[in-house]
Amino acid sequence: MLEDYIYSETGYKLWFKIRPVFRKLLRIEVEGIENIPLEKGCILASNHRSNLDPFVLNTISPRPILFMAKQELFGVPLLGWLIKKAGAIPVKRNRRDISALKRAIELAKMGQCIGIFPEGTRAKPGQFRKPQSGVGLLVSKTEAQVIPVRIEGTDIIYPVGSKLPKIGKSPITVKIGKPLDIDRSMDYTEISEFIMEKIKQL
Repeated sequence: MLEDYIYSETGYKLWFKIRPVFRKLLRIEVEGIENIPLEKGCILASNHRSNLDPFVLNTISPRPILFMAKQELFGVPLLGWLIKKAGAIPVKRNRRDISALKRAIELAKMGQCIGIFPEGTRAKPGQFRKPQSGVGLLVSKTEAQVIPVRIEGTDIIYPVGSKLPKIGKSPITVKIGKPLDIDRSMDYTEISEFIMEKIKQL
């Protein structure tokens, strides 16, 4: 049921109390936090360099973010339980997962904040991958505001292949842009590429 993908309010209340510790520990610097709407449904579209990215964004966001996450993560002990409680939406990566996109669309219409990585998977340090068309489909089916986000530094602290994050090795910067003016009559690929370009420009 759709309700299964709503976050735990009790869990997030506790998280919001302790997250300042993690923000200080990870040396997270944020610009443009005021661009995230506090109540309306929205889509945060961010570049992706590290598995630390969703954690970082939920550390600085003024509201809970429901991320679309690969289905395999839900089977990892403890992590799977945590991301389910955080309202993550499982996505099958081998094909376009229409059911996951439908859930994200409905949640955005319900006023939730959806987090998505247009690249689909982590890019190499300092690089960007070609965006997938799924984000264009998601955006075209909802009137929710689309907020571009650029994260730098997480790939230094927790690069691909690393078992544990190297806390304190580098600061993390998060730049949050203003809501995008998107022509939703464009095809899915054009929308995805437009969003990705705006992320790069931040």
